[in-house]
Amino acid sequence: NMFKIAGELLPCVMHVAARALATQSLSIFGDHSDVMACRSTGWAMFASETVEMIQYHALISHLVTMECRVPIQHFFDGFRTSHEVDKIKLLDYDTIKSMIDWETVKAHHESALNPRHPHMQGQSQGPDIFFQACEAGNSHYESLISCFEKKAALVEEKTGHRFALYGYDGHPEAEYVIVVMGSGAVTCSETAAHLVEKGQKVGVLKVRLFRPWCPKRFLAALPATTKRVCVLDRTKEPGSQGEPLLCEVAATFHIMARHEIICVGGRYGLGSKEFTPNMVVSCYENLMKETPKPRFTVGITDDVTHLSLPVGEWLDVLPQGTTECMFYGLGSDGTVGANKSAVKLIALNTDLYTQAYFEYDAKKSGGVTISHLRFGPKPIKAPYNVRSADYIAIHKESYVQKYDMTRYLKSGGVCVVNCTWSKEEIESKLPATMKALLAEKKAKLFIIDATKIAVKAGLGKRINMIMQSVFFKLSGVMPLKEALDLLKGSIKKMY
Repeated sequence: NMFKIAGELLPCVMHVAARALATQSLSIFGDHSDVMACRSTGWAMFASETVEMIQYHALISHLVTMECRVPIQHFFDGFRTSHEVDKIKLLDYDTIKSMIDWETVKAHHESALNPRHPHMQGQSQGPDIFFQACEAGNSHYESLISCFEKKAALVEEKTGHRFALYGYDGHPEAEYVIVVMGSGAVTCSETAAHLVEKGQKVGVLKVRLFRPWCPKRFLAALPATTKRVCVLDRTKEPGSQGEPLLCEVAATFHIMARHEIICVGGRYGLGSKEFTPNMVVSCYENLMKETPKPRFTVGITDDVTHLSLPVGEWLDVLPQGTTECMFYGLGSDGTVGANKSAVKLIALNTDLYTQAYFEYDAKKSGGVTISHLRFGPKPIKAPYNVRSADYIAIHKESYVQKYDMTRYLKSGGVCVVNCTWSKEEIESKLPATMKALLAEKKAKLFIIDATKIAVKAGLGKRINMIMQSVFFKLSGVMPLKEALDLLKGSIKKMY
C-alpha cells in the first residue's frame, strides 16, 4: 500500500511512534526498526526529537505533502517521545488554518475518480514504459527538499519556531561530531554542550530529513574543521556493512570527495534501551582514540561478539535547580494516573517546567510501573530515565525485598515506603543493603500505611491520591495547601 500511495503521488502523512519489529522475540518497545524497514517505499522520512518539535514537524509535513503530493512518514521515538509529558506552547487552530493553501486542498479533491471527469489511474505497465515512468517521478523528489525548507520558513514566520533539516549544536570548530536522529539527538546535544564548556571540540549534527537525503545541505551543516564522525543508528540490519543512517553519511563523504573524514558507526537504544549522557561520552571517547572501533554498540555489555563500548560513571547535565522524582507502583493501582495529574497541576499552576515519563513492563496491569518526574526553573531536555532522584516513593512494600529500591536515590534524598509495618518493625523488615545505602546517602526515610487510610476513606485499595498528598507534603515543589486544593479540584474533574 505504501509503495502504491507513493507511486500514485497521493498526498498523505503517516505519524509514526517508531517501535521495534519482532525478530528473535516480540518487543513492544521503541526504536527505528519499523520506519527504516519502509525507507524504500518512496515516502519522505521526517524525524522529530521532542514533544514540542512533533507539532511543528507534523504541520510542516501536511503542508509539504499537499503541495508536492509525495507522502511523508513523520516519525518520532515510540514511548520515549510519544508517551512523554512536557510543558509546551500549543499551536492554535487559527494559526494552522492561516498556513493552509486551499488551492492544493481543492486540487486534491478534484484528483479523485469521478465519472464526470474520467481519468486513468493505477494501470498495468509493461517493459516498454515501466522503467521510464519510474524515472519520471524523480522531479517530484528533487523539488521536495526546497519545499520542506519553504514550509519550514512559513511556520517560522507565523510561530517564531524553526528547526533546520540538518541542525548542528556544539563547538563552532568541532573536530569530533556525532550524527544522530530522534530523541537521542537531544541527549547528545546536552552532553556536547557540557563537554564544550570543559574545552572539548565536539558537536552533534541532528538529522531531521532522512528521505530524500541531501548531501549538500548535510555537509553545509557540518563544521569545516570536522576530522571524525560517529553515526548512531537506533536500528539493526544483520549482515549489512552498516545501518541506514551510517550508509547515507558514508556515501555522502565518498560522493562529495570528503575522504579525509574518518566515519565510524554504532547502534544504540534498541527496544527502548536507555541512551544516557555517559553513553554519549563513550562515543566521543571512542572517536578520539588513535584507532576508533569502526562498528560498535553502546548501552549494553556485549560478552558474545564484544562490540560494546565501555560506559563510564553517571554524568548529570541537567540545569541547576531541577528536582527529580521516582515512583514505584503496581500496574492499575492508579500511581501513573495520579502522577500525570500532579505534573499537570505543577505545569499549569506554577512557573516551573515539567517532564514526566512512565515506564511499564509488558504485563502493564499487575506489573511494575516506574514514574519518572522532573521539575525545574529551566527547560528540561532529558529523554532518559531518572538516575539521581531527590525523591523516591515505593508504593508496594514487597518491592523492597525484590528490587534495589535506593540505587538511584541522591545523597540527602527522601525515600517514602507505603507499608503495613510500624516504626518498631521497619528495622527488621528492610533489607540490610537498603539500610546501608540509606545511611550512606544520609537519606530521610518515611513510612505510611496508605492502604489502611484508603480503606478507612472508602477508596478500597486505591492509594494513588494519598501518596500524591504525601509527595506534595515532602517534596516542597509547591505550597502544600495550594497543592491540596488543586488536587481536590483535579479529583472532582477526573472522577
